Amino acid sequence: MLDNKGSFYILDAILAIFLLLIVFLVINTAISLPPADYSYESKDIRTAQDVMELLGGKVGFDDNTFFSEISEILEDGKNSKESVREVSKISKDKLKSYNLKNYRLTENNVLNGEVLASSGDYEKASDVDVATRDCGDYSYTLSIW
Repeated sequence: MLDNKGSFYILDAILAIFLLLIVFLVINTAISLPPADYSYESKDIRTAQDVMELLGGKVGFDDNTFFSEISEILEDGKNSKESVREVSKISKDKLKSYNLKNYRLTENNVLNGEVLASSGDYEKASDVDVATRDCGDYSYTLSIW
């Protein structure tokens, strides 16, 4: 009878050691896994929201924002083709200064979706990041891809 109990203790000890080894293996595997690298998903740090914040921000209290300046040009020119061309040139220069490759700036409220500045092929764009800001009666939308 003593031999039967001894074999149960040995079997119990082997099972405990086996379970302990499995726990160590799981912990070791979890520790040695490389961390997930999400950098491949991020195309660019700049998003449309970031650029719109830059365009809509003031440096000082007396300064005008970029949107207030172009809105004033459009309003003073009564939304004429010449004022739209002037705003388009200013917008392209400003967006080019941010080193953006693929973008489109449109005015959606007064000019009914008139494209003010564009670079890249919007029709073939994927993963488009969009931000909108209002300035007076004008509503500007920036798309970056």
